[in-house]
Amino acid sequence: MLQNVHSYFSLRYGTLSVEELFVQAKKFGHESLAITDINNSMGVMDFVKHACANGISPIAGMDFRNGDKPLYTCIARNIEGFREINEWRTKHNLEQTELPPLAPNFEHVYVIYPFGEVENKHLNENEFIGVRPNNLRKLFSSNLRYNQDKLIMYNPVTFHSKKTYALHRHLRAIDNNLLLDQLENKHLADESELFRTKDQLLYFYKDYPKIIQNSERLQENCSFSFDFKALKNKKTFTGSEYDDKIFLEKLAREGFKYRYPKGKTNEEQRLVKELDIIFKLGFSAYFLIAWDIIRYSMSRGFYHVGRGSGANSLVAYCLKITDVDPIELNLYFERFLNPKRTSPPDFDIDYSWKDRDDVQDYIFKRYGKDYTALLGATSTFKGKSIYRELGKVYGLPKEEIDRLVDHPAQMVNENHITKRIFEIGKMMSDFPNIRSIHAGGVIISEKPLAYYTALDLPPKGFPTTQWDMYVADDIGFEKFDILSQRGIGHINECIEILARNRKIIVDPHQVDMFKKDEKVKQLLQKGEAIGCFYVESPAMRGLLKKLCCDNYISLVAASSIIRPGVAKSGMMREYILRFHNPNGFSYLHPVMKEQLEETYGIMVYQEDVLKVCHHFAGLDLADADVLRRIMSGKPRFKNEFELIVDRFFTNCRQRGYSEELTNEVWRQIHSFAGYSFSKAHSASYAVESFQSLYLKAHYPLEFMVAVINNFGGFYRTWVYFNEAKRWGANIELPCVNNSQYVTSIQGTSIYIGFIHIANLENQFAKKIIKEREQNGNYLNLDDFISRVGASQEQLSILIRIDAFRFTGISKVQLLWQAKLFMGKVKTLEVANVLFSPPRKKFELPDLTQSKLEDAYDELELIDFPVSMSAFDMLQTKFRGEIMAGQMMQFVGKKVRMMGNLVTMKYVWTVKSEIMHFGTFLDAKGEFFDSVNFPNSLKNYPFKGRGIYLILGTITEEFGYPSITVEKMAKMPFVADPRYR
Repeated sequence: MLQNVHSYFSLRYGTLSVEELFVQAKKFGHESLAITDINNSMGVMDFVKHACANGISPIAGMDFRNGDKPLYTCIARNIEGFREINEWRTKHNLEQTELPPLAPNFEHVYVIYPFGEVENKHLNENEFIGVRPNNLRKLFSSNLRYNQDKLIMYNPVTFHSKKTYALHRHLRAIDNNLLLDQLENKHLADESELFRTKDQLLYFYKDYPKIIQNSERLQENCSFSFDFKALKNKKTFTGSEYDDKIFLEKLAREGFKYRYPKGKTNEEQRLVKELDIIFKLGFSAYFLIAWDIIRYSMSRGFYHVGRGSGANSLVAYCLKITDVDPIELNLYFERFLNPKRTSPPDFDIDYSWKDRDDVQDYIFKRYGKDYTALLGATSTFKGKSIYRELGKVYGLPKEEIDRLVDHPAQMVNENHITKRIFEIGKMMSDFPNIRSIHAGGVIISEKPLAYYTALDLPPKGFPTTQWDMYVADDIGFEKFDILSQRGIGHINECIEILARNRKIIVDPHQVDMFKKDEKVKQLLQKGEAIGCFYVESPAMRGLLKKLCCDNYISLVAASSIIRPGVAKSGMMREYILRFHNPNGFSYLHPVMKEQLEETYGIMVYQEDVLKVCHHFAGLDLADADVLRRIMSGKPRFKNEFELIVDRFFTNCRQRGYSEELTNEVWRQIHSFAGYSFSKAHSASYAVESFQSLYLKAHYPLEFMVAVINNFGGFYRTWVYFNEAKRWGANIELPCVNNSQYVTSIQGTSIYIGFIHIANLENQFAKKIIKEREQNGNYLNLDDFISRVGASQEQLSILIRIDAFRFTGISKVQLLWQAKLFMGKVKTLEVANVLFSPPRKKFELPDLTQSKLEDAYDELELIDFPVSMSAFDMLQTKFRGEIMAGQMMQFVGKKVRMMGNLVTMKYVWTVKSEIMHFGTFLDAKGEFFDSVNFPNSLKNYPFKGRGIYLILGTITEEFGYPSITVEKMAKMPFVADPRYR
């Protein structure tokens, strides 16, 4: 008996999870179930998997609708029918068109039209009209009762009780942005869409045996089976597995000569071994596709960083997919690719945010839109956001919704509405809410993707799967992560600036040379890493100094121990202690010394956790791999995680370990969950850090310009301009004759780009540059206005930021000239004339503007002063008793310091109190850090950006000083003289 259902993947409509559907199906005695979610097939794979586990025959389908208007329900007879359904949905998603009222001529699909919608249509062999139980009275008076061959039983399921019907109503109100009492019938499922037993359904249709017979026959003709184990990725790159093998070996050996020009026996043996495993497991195409992506991007001059578990591979290193030498770091290839593994390692390939879309476009064109898609993602209803959504449904005022969100515990029983909100909120927690897009996952399939999913077209403009990475993993897809990050953008841009301005060519893949560079080592030791990828934060720069870090291996470890899991557990500090005193500690157990001697007995990487679980607790490698996945944030393994915990403690008891020892080892393991890096991942980050550090060490000004132009660093833009100044740059305000749209460099002068000027229109800024490039520099203000045209507002902005200083005329005089020149005209258009008529000359008094007034203009327009230091704007002349560079000489002493606040970080103490770590610049532009404990913060809190007078004691930890704040006050500026 066909029973079609809506799961909660009918977003903001369905109320039943896939698991709950089968609980109900068994309860009501159904042997077969058809999933027909609205306009998507995102739940089908989960549905089929659970159906098999529950001994119920799965059928796949889809409920097609235009908005709230049901059109037809399609049921796949087989996998080919599922493909047809997905292709039909995909076509309209990609074309962004409405569905026609009639279905196309499917070959392997049954189409069910709603009763009363297509009575006059000639129905094809595969088309039927669905008669609900509550339609039977109407059927009695309909002409259709004389032609029952085309009628079937139709009992869709959306909920299982009055309680879940109420949930459905709330979801529909959220979806339509309506109050509950504004919902109409068209927005809602019929209240009768409940599970019924087979006997109940037969009773409803007892007077229509033909309808029952049609329904049974349709169900019998439908089946859906799926092979979850087979890999679904594209199987060959060249068209034949043998040619793939030959081609991959050729590329790997060529790359080996590039990486090891002198040749190395051990490395070559490793290469042969890896290739053999790759060939045997059939992963040649996966490596070749990754190589092809890299080859294309390098041909376009795009810089990349390869990460992921694939960084354990020497073949990947030789193909330039990664720049991590796995031999140097003793990375264990077999951990990630061995004869027992059924899926290839994953490659994360990072590009500049400017280049990533181009690379993705290449992949789609190279491998075909029918076979290539971005991975989807699903955002769920979570936490406090649920209360905000439900508050709107009940029409609560914003203030009450804010209280509901900020103080839920206080509001639970405030009144019947808030009580109801919390009841419904609990029911819909973790329900899928919106389909979105994965950060960068791309899949390339051997078969058309319509065999697995319909595709969406999100704003990114590339076809995207309706299911997420977890489903992809379940059904046998391995993704390529094509990601973007700002760190790569600044490396790439710095190299471009050097090639363009100084004809210097830097190969960013010469990482081995960067690791040996003395200037780079000095920067690392000093923590001089502002602007450098992953190592520029205050905490990381402090860690580099504490570890006296001057080499690649130490940086790899630092890149992992800075993560929250290690730091929060106290093991970061313990690592530093052991680093400085390697003979002054005891290992928890001999296994720790045997497995973790490189990291002083501390678990730093995911691999370390796996080693301890396997060698200390005796967990098998399969359990260890589940642990790895959990630590990577994959929620599908949560249930297995609890079983592994039990197994861990049971094994430890059987091995005779004390409860205290077992608990401490597990505490360290558990602290890693969700935060730890694999060693290969840390190594990839460290490579990128070295590339940044090399450019900063040798070309600091070009490097800082690139950092500024890529935004997205740890600090605000003004901090990077300060850093450029520290390294010898002369910072120039925007200039109509010298500035580009983004920041640019001429010799040692860095010209702030027009992009940084608040309220300067994008098109106007670009017009200034285009006109200058075509017809030469501007001679004066009149020349500028006549050539570019401008509004009074835009002209005023340029004058106030001193963009016409080349004229030698003061800003005040220029503002008057502009006003007199333009008169009452708000915007002056450019006139195409051969000769400009003479302008009337105006005699103006000698008008001047002070440096302080300039600084206030700069604060308003570019967010930081250039004409004078922020310290020079203070009412006080005091600059502190000591500067940042003197702090180590005053350890243990109470001092007063002055600092311009750069950033701050708050953490919760064990007593649930807030403390802060602040970072400041002193009057010389040098960094120092503060520690603000809760007692001090209560009386002397931070009050936003500005310069602070700090009274505190200088403390030191492993050679890294900071000031522990006793008192703190934000210092006032001299008022803008124009507004006194």
